[in-house]
Amino acid sequence: MINQLSSLLNAANISLSDQQKQQLVGYVEMLHKWNKAYNLTSVREPEQMLIRHILDSIVVEPHLQGNRFIDVGTGPGLPGVPLAIVRPDAHFTLLDSLGKRVRFLRQVQHELKLENIEPVQSRVEEFPSEPPFDGVISRAFASLNDMLSWCHHLPGKNGAFYALKGVLPGDEISALPDGFRVTETVRLKVPQLEGERHLVIIKAN
Repeated sequence: MINQLSSLLNAANISLSDQQKQQLVGYVEMLHKWNKAYNLTSVREPEQMLIRHILDSIVVEPHLQGNRFIDVGTGPGLPGVPLAIVRPDAHFTLLDSLGKRVRFLRQVQHELKLENIEPVQSRVEEFPSEPPFDGVISRAFASLNDMLSWCHHLPGKNGAFYALKGVLPGDEISALPDGFRVTETVRLKVPQLEGERHLVIIKAN
C-alpha cells in the first residue's frame, strides 16, 4: 500500500516523510479492520480508501490557515486524521456525536501516536470554543447554511470555515445567512478520483 500511496502523492505533487506515509497507511489498515464491526465508512477496499479518504483529505492542507482546527462531524476521522498526520505542528479537535466513532479515534490516537489530535464526543452546537479555533472543517457534514448556524461560535476573530464539497454548491453559496461571505472557492484535484471536489472557504463579515 505504501507504493500505491507514494504514486498517488507524486501525482498530486505532495511530498511526505516515510513516517507520515507509514502513519497514513496504518490509519487505512485500522479503518479497514474496524469497519467490519463498526461500519465506519461505505468504502470497503483499502486501495479505494487511499484515494477517496486519504488523498481527498490531504489535498486541502495547503489552503488551511492557522494552527488550531476543529473537524466537525468527523466520523471516523475524515479529514482530520490525515490532515493531522501531514501537518504535525497543528492541532486538530475531532468532534463527533457517536461514541463508537470516538472510541475508534482514541485507538487511532494511541496506535499511531498522534499527539496533535483530540477526539471528542459532543454535539457541535453544545461544544465550547475556548480558546476559539483558527479553522472549522467539515466534509460531507451538512449544508453550508446548517454548518454556519451550528458552528458559528467556534472560529476566532480571523478564523474561517472550510467546507469540503463535491460539485460546487452554487445554490448553497447564494443562500448564505447574513453576516457571512465566501472568501474563496478552490477546485481540488484528487488523482484517480471520479467526480468533482471543491473547497469552499467562508468567513464572518
